[in-house]
Amino acid sequence: ASSADSAGNFVYKPPMRGAPARRVGGATRGSGDSGLVLNVLAPDQTGLTTLAQPTLYWYASKATNTSIEVTLIADNAEVPVLSKNLALTAAGVQSIDLAQLGITLKPDTDYEWYVSAVPDADQRSKDVTSGGAIRRVALDPAVRARADAAGERAAPGVYAEAGLWYDAIAALSTQIARSPGDASLRAQRAALLEQVGLPKAAAFDRAGGS
Repeated sequence: ASSADSAGNFVYKPPMRGAPARRVGGATRGSGDSGLVLNVLAPDQTGLTTLAQPTLYWYASKATNTSIEVTLIADNAEVPVLSKNLALTAAGVQSIDLAQLGITLKPDTDYEWYVSAVPDADQRSKDVTSGGAIRRVALDPAVRARADAAGERAAPGVYAEAGLWYDAIAALSTQIARSPGDASLRAQRAALLEQVGLPKAAAFDRAGGS
């Protein structure tokens, strides 16, 4: 069975159809950083990963001098497991590697993660925020076998078909980082982003990442 559609695009199959939406926000509101759009590269519902320490990806429409804050918190927890300030020096797809930060997701636990531009730390209502949800699950041996058999270029499609959103995006993004001029890789990521309602991030990829 193919994990691509008739146009050759990978197809994401949400594992929990009908589950509540978890993704939020992303565009400037109030008197914050004018015109800034932030999108976490996450599906509308909780996205799955098999990785204990995944890399999380997000899109910014432009560079900004405004402080960027990334937060990761387990559902029903009061204290985030991650709260980190980053510089945003270029538009495009950004990443934060949980392995580099020594953060491990607990199995079968839902986490929310947010990327916020914080123009005024004393007035957080001015923040531009985008957030999504992630859950670590066990890797089905059959999915692993299909991904291994498919090879590196096609493996993201296997993950997407299996409902493993974050694994699919990470596998594609790793290849894009290695071959940034490869339009076919960017087109595949754009197709996945369009499927979950992230047209601005997808348009960035379709424009060749510029």
